[in-house]
Parts: sequence; C-alpha cells; structure tokens
Amino acid sequence: MPIVNVNIMEGRPKEKIEKVISEITATMSNTLDVPKETVRVIVTEIPKTHWGIAGESVSKRNASK
Repeated sequence: MPIVNVNIMEGRPKEKIEKVISEITATMSNTLDVPKETVRVIVTEIPKTHWGIAGESVSKRNASK
C-alpha cells in the first residue's frame, strides 16, 4: 500500500487539496501499477507561523511587506 505524505502551507482552497489528492492517487496508481483503492495520501497543512524561509516565519515575512 503506497502512502504519500504532502506538506503544504495553509491557506489553499479545499478544492485544490482534493485535486492534489486525486492527481497524486492517479499518478501513484499508474506508475506503480496498483489499484487506486490501495493508495493513501496524507495532506498536512502547516501554519504560516510554523513555516520558515531564510530564518523567519512566512507570517512574519508577509507582515513586513
């Protein structure tokens, strides 16, 4: 059973996350030649306060713009 973990920054529409799950499932199924029912996709949304770029959080970087 393939398991795919995806970490993304919070804030994307639920429809986009559903599309990511669908397309990753299809890709894994096709590439590994396994039934879609056996593919698991775990999407973790990381708060912008917990996502760092160049030594500071994204929320802090966005606030300074």
